[in-house]
Amino acid sequence: MESGKQLTGTLALAVFTAALSSVQYGYSLGVINAPQKVIEKHYGRSLGLWSEKVLSGNSTEEDKVPEAGKHPAVVMYWSLSVAIFSIGGMLSSFLVGFVGDLRGRIKGMLMVNILAVAAGLLMGLCRMWKPHIMVISGRAVMGLYCGLTSGLVPMYIGEIAPKQYRGALGTLHQLAIVIGILISQVIGLDFVFGNDDYWPLLLGLSGAPAVLQTFLLPLCPESPRYLYIIQGKEQEARKSLYRLKGPYDAAPDLEEMRREKEEADREPRVSILSLIRSPVYRQQLSVALMMHLSQQLSGINAIFYYSTNIFNQAGVAQPVFATIGVGVINTLFTLVSVALVDKAGRRTLTLVGLGGMCCCAVAMTVGLKLQNEYAWMSYVSMSAVFLFVSFFEIGPGPIPWFIVAELFSQGPRPAAMAIAGCCNWSSNFVIAMTFPYIQTWLDSYVFILFAVLLLGFTVYIYFRVPETKGKSFEEIAIVFNKGRKKSAHPTEDGTELQQLKISTDA
Repeated sequence: MESGKQLTGTLALAVFTAALSSVQYGYSLGVINAPQKVIEKHYGRSLGLWSEKVLSGNSTEEDKVPEAGKHPAVVMYWSLSVAIFSIGGMLSSFLVGFVGDLRGRIKGMLMVNILAVAAGLLMGLCRMWKPHIMVISGRAVMGLYCGLTSGLVPMYIGEIAPKQYRGALGTLHQLAIVIGILISQVIGLDFVFGNDDYWPLLLGLSGAPAVLQTFLLPLCPESPRYLYIIQGKEQEARKSLYRLKGPYDAAPDLEEMRREKEEADREPRVSILSLIRSPVYRQQLSVALMMHLSQQLSGINAIFYYSTNIFNQAGVAQPVFATIGVGVINTLFTLVSVALVDKAGRRTLTLVGLGGMCCCAVAMTVGLKLQNEYAWMSYVSMSAVFLFVSFFEIGPGPIPWFIVAELFSQGPRPAAMAIAGCCNWSSNFVIAMTFPYIQTWLDSYVFILFAVLLLGFTVYIYFRVPETKGKSFEEIAIVFNKGRKKSAHPTEDGTELQQLKISTDA
């Protein structure tokens, strides 16, 4: 293998350590679902809706618990426990660039681990005070943490990865997320931790990966691109490259960074507002936002909502285990994406994934509509669930997270990651809040809506998204520059920079 292009132990350690934040993100996404009924009972007790006897099952009033569980106060606090996580993520995603540039990517991830540990303690010790207040507070703080790391992790991995492995290593962020979701599903079973005795521990474990990561981060090298382009420390960047890639000729990498630094130095500081206003990066920003929207508006959350009902209709004795099976498929096909993304390419896998999901959404609609008339149609629906998840994890699931880091140079990259992250969290929140109403309105036809959206995203990506596989950041920028000049009157670089400066000054 050519020197400087091999995967070294230090690079593997750095990627593994960063991905621990992604495991924590996935765990936090999934952990709240399994013990829902148990947590609602404890919320009811804390609010004074029923006694300890009812809660422990030592009373004939136990059959009243499900009715009391529908109490408006319990519903409100439970909904807030779920939604506050996304709200925290939306708010903190705007700070990704600031935190990443303040002291570096490594120290940024180290600093925000304080939030994760605090959130874990709030939830793990929730019985010491009012569980509903403690859990909601913990979920809010964890949302703040995950909003920051969902931008910092892809940014760091994208900057340290060799370009021929950038896709595979970038996909590990999504792989770690689905592993976290799967872990939360397994240990959230009622005979493990999803019961009356251990549910606070189940929630408190959300902060565990941050503790391990805190010990490992000091062993990881800082991003060479941050050191050279942001800090201007060429020798430290060279040392970081040697640690990540082993002994090799670092001159080509340093030369690429030097050119990028010179370009960044000529440009004004790219803030979030100036990036939104500037026509210079408008095409890249549009692509980045559409990629994230295609992920969240694909219907993947609806699939998980419907899966238990679909497996029930198919006669599965234990639907919860079938849902865990969906989580296993999630993980396996993310591994397939890791293997293929640097061979088949980002654009190809995204198109295959979206197109396959569109077909599965149609099949799901047919299956749900006809399963009461034809028993075998329930198996069509069940197969469509597994295939839908498989296609999602091949491309639309992992690729949006790291492609944003590829589309932008060092200057606007932190701002772009912040905007894309906020778009992802915001659309996630909107879907979570509106899907129950859409499902009530459209019933089994809800997947036709997602099929139409998926078709639209497929067409957009086919015509507007270039392939970034194997290209340097500089080469990707040239592709967009050519596209911009074809779609508008040719503009000199000086004029473009002036436009950006005007946007910054405004």
